Amino acid sequence: MKKLLLTFCILWMISSCTEEKVDAPFIFDNPEIAINIPADFPEVNDSFFTNKPTKYGVELGKKLFFDKKLSRDNTVSCATCHIQENAFADQNPKGIGIDGKIGFRNTPPIQNLAFMQVYNWDGNKTALENQVLVPIITPEEMDSSILEVIGKISNDATYIELFHKTFGDDTITGERIFNSIAQFEYTLISANSKYDKVKRKEGAIFTDNEAQGYQVFKNKCANCHSTELFTDQSFRNIGFPVNPNSEEKGRTRVSLNAKDLMSFRVPTLRNIAYTAPYGSFGQFATLKEVLDYLDKGVIESDNLDPILKDNNNRIPLTEKEKENLISFMKTLSDLEFITE
Repeated sequence: MKKLLLTFCILWMISSCTEEKVDAPFIFDNPEIAINIPADFPEVNDSFFTNKPTKYGVELGKKLFFDKKLSRDNTVSCATCHIQENAFADQNPKGIGIDGKIGFRNTPPIQNLAFMQVYNWDGNKTALENQVLVPIITPEEMDSSILEVIGKISNDATYIELFHKTFGDDTITGERIFNSIAQFEYTLISANSKYDKVKRKEGAIFTDNEAQGYQVFKNKCANCHSTELFTDQSFRNIGFPVNPNSEEKGRTRVSLNAKDLMSFRVPTLRNIAYTAPYGSFGQFATLKEVLDYLDKGVIESDNLDPILKDNNNRIPLTEKEKENLISFMKTLSDLEFITE
């Protein structure tokens, strides 16, 4: 009896030691995160609804945004040119990418992209998810490929875990990379400047110069820099100095229509104090230079915007109006956005 009992115990111990361990089942839980839509902002774009920011999608997108592995030689990330303290722009006339190569145009800021209908200076992308690939494959920017990027991160345990948490499995694809970065960028909403606080009646008030500048803005700037985005997202030729690069055609590069020659998307004025230099290729070092140029007269062309053409190719401004207008534009600075 004792032998039988001993044999049973030994067999039970062997069975217990060799029994295959069953892992707890993976529970896919990646909730959408709440996006605070500012009052009076335009409707979000259509792509936002099919790629809403999620808890882990944003975390993954942010990691990718700051990762230099997206470039051919691991020296350039999205954040290299899109610097937060500059409202995710930089301080160079044109973007500078891999091997110090100088790009085609000025780096645009990244803010309030969920409300934009077109992207880039010439509007060549209508979905943010499609725009993400552009800097990765552009020779003057990251000079890489999405397959190369996937190869670099596919053995990274942190990335594998994040893709699993974001999508329910650890498959890494180009589409998932694009969607994650776009999700992160959708969360970059700027709407807490002094202007916003004055409008919301939160105790802030304009100085006399700012208030007078706001009136100048409404009289002479608001036609183009309209809505709470401070851009109507239209494409206009406003007679700025022409890019010496012979490939530059403005919106015509996309539309193939001559009437769009040297027309560019109207830039937002939000956080403009942080995004110098100004213009499609950084033609102007300061806001004062921009206003002086518009006051003195712009370059004539057949498709010059009617607002200028009908007013002797200029926007007349006194020196006091320029001073006040700059004071108002600085109230569009959102300190929390560039530091948090």
